[in-house]
Amino acid sequence: MRWELYVAVHRSMPGARHFGTDRKIDSPERCQMTATDRLPSGPEGIQTRLLYELEGVVEENLNRHMAIARDWMPHDYIPWSRGRDFALLGGEDWLPEDSPLSPVAKTAMVVNLLTEDNLPSYHREIATRFGRDGAWGQWVGRWTAEEGRHSIALRDYLVVTRGVDPVKLEALRIEHMTAGYDSGDKTLLQAVAYVSFQELATRVSHRNTGASTGCPVAEQLLGRIAQDENLHMIFYRNLVDAALNLAPDETMSAIRDEVVGFTMPGAGMTDFQRNSVTIAKAGIYDLRLHHDAVIQPVLKFWRIFDRDDFGPVGEQAREELSEFLVGLDTQASRFVEQRDRLRAREAARAAK
Repeated sequence: MRWELYVAVHRSMPGARHFGTDRKIDSPERCQMTATDRLPSGPEGIQTRLLYELEGVVEENLNRHMAIARDWMPHDYIPWSRGRDFALLGGEDWLPEDSPLSPVAKTAMVVNLLTEDNLPSYHREIATRFGRDGAWGQWVGRWTAEEGRHSIALRDYLVVTRGVDPVKLEALRIEHMTAGYDSGDKTLLQAVAYVSFQELATRVSHRNTGASTGCPVAEQLLGRIAQDENLHMIFYRNLVDAALNLAPDETMSAIRDEVVGFTMPGAGMTDFQRNSVTIAKAGIYDLRLHHDAVIQPVLKFWRIFDRDDFGPVGEQAREELSEFLVGLDTQASRFVEQRDRLRAREAARAAK
């Protein structure tokens, strides 16, 4: 899907406002009358038409976001007094015994940070699909700026407290960002559906990682980051909700695709699978949380299993989603049972 067509249409509207000017945009009704017939029709043009038709929803939710989002300063959350110089400046380089974090907490913190580090790739992903003009473009910029605080604060915390080996952490950052992130050929609808779930998944992961650290400062920091992720989720969730009313079948199909094929954006990092198992065993993020705290709340908000406006394509997608969720729930229950048995055995051994 190419957003250049949308930009061309947007700029050709009578009275269209370009950012950096004070020219006013005409009423939505007039713009609709003068521009819609320039957009492609039929199934092949649905993504481009939705990019145009959803801009009012984007603007409304951007204004809502700006009214309730609270700016915060990364430096306020860092215990600078706990820091000390490394060898280059006459201090001592990192040693394993310097870290106050448990092995699980270190793993989760590094996975979270490296995921946040790939922001340049994420910016490219959404700017390519949403464009950089109009309300869509303003959101892309604001979202990127807010997300940028997360890696700044997390890295400062880990380096100042010597929570992990900073040399290894930097090597992992270079490797992960060099590889970058590419979601493939997601359509506009698939991209918005994906981030609706992904932002909430990240919120859950950050909050539970904070709790796992045993450090009040880290928990406060990660809780603050989680608040950002929640607001971002609400923004994207609301767009999908509007898209369901405009294009029910196409949006339902996109939701099905993203739930069934969901992977976290950090899946390409070194040792991600092994680290994910460690994180899941600790209850920070696992299949049960994914099903109960991420997928189901969003689907419930969209009233996916209560809607009566789907055609044959949407109905089939909903049925396939339902079947997948049954299997996911079964897998989640099996995993929790296995984890409980493992914890019981470990507790019994420790008691001897």
